[in-house]
Amino acid sequence: MKNGPRKRTLVLAGALALALTTGLAGSAGAAGAESGKGNGKGNGKGGGDTRLYVPPPNPGALDQIAGLLRAGEWRDAAGLTRMITTPQSVWLTGQEGSDVRKDARAVMKGAKLQRALPVLTLYNVPGRDCSQYSSGGAANTAEYKAWIDEVARGIGKGEAVVILEPDGLALMPSDCGQDDDEGTLTAARFVEHNYAVDTLATLPGTTVYLDAGHSDWHSVNSIAPRLIEAGVENTAGFYLNPSNYQTDEDLARYGTLISGCLSYAAGGGDPADCPNQWWEPEDAQEWLDENVTADPADQPHFVTDTSRNGQGPWTAPEDAYPDPQEWCNPPDRGLGQRPTTDTGHPLIDAHLWIKIPGESDGECLRGTEGPEDPERGMELPAAGAWFPEQALELVRYAQPPLR
Repeated sequence: MKNGPRKRTLVLAGALALALTTGLAGSAGAAGAESGKGNGKGNGKGGGDTRLYVPPPNPGALDQIAGLLRAGEWRDAAGLTRMITTPQSVWLTGQEGSDVRKDARAVMKGAKLQRALPVLTLYNVPGRDCSQYSSGGAANTAEYKAWIDEVARGIGKGEAVVILEPDGLALMPSDCGQDDDEGTLTAARFVEHNYAVDTLATLPGTTVYLDAGHSDWHSVNSIAPRLIEAGVENTAGFYLNPSNYQTDEDLARYGTLISGCLSYAAGGGDPADCPNQWWEPEDAQEWLDENVTADPADQPHFVTDTSRNGQGPWTAPEDAYPDPQEWCNPPDRGLGQRPTTDTGHPLIDAHLWIKIPGESDGECLRGTEGPEDPERGMELPAAGAWFPEQALELVRYAQPPLR
């Protein structure tokens, strides 16, 4: 019996290796409608099988799992293994030294081997994240256009879903004081989005969704004009909740209102007249019934990020911090719905894991001098780095629970 723990470690390690090699979690978790084929919209109701791609995990996740196995923490190791073998997005960020055409092509090849549909999140627009934790991006519009061209060449004729620029429309240069009096950078942001849409949405197998933030941010009346100016009519629609924690119910209502408003505007209506998420639900539905005549199949559709919304958003203790940053590595959140294209909603094409669960949002100083996050009492990893403590929270508080 003295070799029991070692044997169990080897068994679990072998199971992990098998899962990572074959992408078995992706084949089981993503049955649903055939969205993501060409530029058409999925119907959200099932009727087909769409296997979503499982990318290689963050190396930090493998290190954490190995440490848990050595410590005999079998349940947590198994939970993290299930998390990292669930379909999730691949982020292309324009990081220094990368070859985005090669990177995109590698994803497409990997997805082909899994016979799966990849989700690519493009995150390289100039001035991204208002130069905060995830600052960076292309130096200018010309550089960004060239980068998009390389992404398109990497995707080629294969099938892919593109999540275009998280916060790209919800957090414009004009929203954070980066722009000049003429609005030059904000105008450039729309040029960049339209170029990306025109380049990527015309690929034979690529479906593009635009950023619409989340239900506790912009009003419908604020985000709809931005989507229109960014070229949403040439895409499948928009996405909600990237890297955030809003509930499925709130996202479904918000997205339905945005879709209705976009349809109303396409017929000549003014988005300022649309109901927003803070209207009484009955009044908003009555307005939609009276003013939106398009069949749901013809309205803009949307997808939601359910990677970390199993427990909903976090509310900071009242007056505890100068800037609570409730979006930034909040404690005790959980994984949300598993990725699927079988959503049961006529306007929701898919629930996706856009944010890679377990990767940090940033240092989260919450308005203090730091260097510790005052809520967690520890220094947090940089944005995109593996965050072991949060990864375990996401597994333990998952809703629905991991199985």
